[in-house]
Amino acid sequence: MEGRDEETKETTKPKAKAVIVGGSIAGLSCAHALILAGWDVVVVEKSSAPPTGSPTGAGLGLEPSARKLIEAWLGRAEQLQDATLPLAVDQNNATDSEKNVSWVITRDEEFDFRAAHWTNLHGLLREELPPTVMLYGHVFLSFSLSNDKTEVRVKTKVLKTNDTIEITGNLLVAADGCLSSIRQSFLPNLKLRYSGYCAWRGVLDFSGRENSEAILGIKRAYPDLGKCLYFDLGSGTHSVLYELLNRRLNWIWYINQPEPELKVNLLGNSLTMKVSSEMIQKMHREAEKVWLPELARIMKETKEPFINVIYDCDPLERVFWDNVVLVGDAAHPTTPHGLRSTNMSISDATVLGLCLKKWGVKNLQSALCEYQSLRLPVTSKQVLHSRRLGRIKQGLPVAGWEQFDPLTTNREEWQELQQKNMPFFNEVLLPENSSI
Repeated sequence: MEGRDEETKETTKPKAKAVIVGGSIAGLSCAHALILAGWDVVVVEKSSAPPTGSPTGAGLGLEPSARKLIEAWLGRAEQLQDATLPLAVDQNNATDSEKNVSWVITRDEEFDFRAAHWTNLHGLLREELPPTVMLYGHVFLSFSLSNDKTEVRVKTKVLKTNDTIEITGNLLVAADGCLSSIRQSFLPNLKLRYSGYCAWRGVLDFSGRENSEAILGIKRAYPDLGKCLYFDLGSGTHSVLYELLNRRLNWIWYINQPEPELKVNLLGNSLTMKVSSEMIQKMHREAEKVWLPELARIMKETKEPFINVIYDCDPLERVFWDNVVLVGDAAHPTTPHGLRSTNMSISDATVLGLCLKKWGVKNLQSALCEYQSLRLPVTSKQVLHSRRLGRIKQGLPVAGWEQFDPLTTNREEWQELQQKNMPFFNEVLLPENSSI
């Protein structure tokens, strides 16, 4: 009987608990990975309800390794396949605006990414979590550690009641984005680095308009839409175009300019600018001068385009302190050119979960040390490669390069533009003796 009593005590002892701040894809991914590791989790999210649309999130590309990790979290692996479209081809085009012509300079037909809409992926991850995990309408205020550093106490404000409540756990996971207030508490002097350019973005819903002149024209000009990630490169600028599920076209146009003055609400954690009708009309006029008329028309017919100001950050030297760990954009703000932000967040979550499972809560510091040792070399190289790729495509100075112009450079330089040159491309370094 005594042995059975000991066994019962062992199986009923409380689980380790993590408090995750931030309910975006990084936070939800961490929730899945830590639940698989045997932890209790709660996700603190300032939004009052799940998102139903996300203009700032728009489209994203998922590499094969990230899809494998997500499928392990979902109840049915086919869910992810059904919610995405293939990006089987990575293609770079050069565009001569004066002659109004475009031609292929690189084409990789073994790309094997898939295109997702931010809201769709977020919904898939959220719906597979227990309903008690998400705490919507809770604004993170502060945190503190117990004297013996075995617990972390997180204070939040409940928007509905204006009450302040305290949530206690063994680990605080900062998934609060590139403007992370938790990171700032450890690195108060850290500044984001402006890239030198901003991005106009938009998603055109063409459902019911499949035979319109604009859609027929864009499909003639870009015949592999629905399976291809297109990059168009002009002199000192570039754009991105690909199709999303449910007849939507996602486009991005990067424009070199001085850093704009941003009035950023830190609680909003956004680097998206509101735009006026005059700014949109000016963008339309400039697009007609730079891009093929078919692409310029898609930009003109898109409702509510917006501007992202593009920042990244020099790689951090560490991503955890005591019982606090950074993941996703809080750990490695990056430019979007290597399709890294979401893919790195998913890998962060997986590796963190496996390290916690391997070491257990009694060896939390060892778990976080291993997480850091596995992720920092990868994310640091990927952030810097993405920075370099963006500067090349924008014709900005890059060490060891002449100023890039797609109309005059040689074939050897073109190969640098391909996504497969990303360090650790489609590779996740896991803890020793761990597997997915």
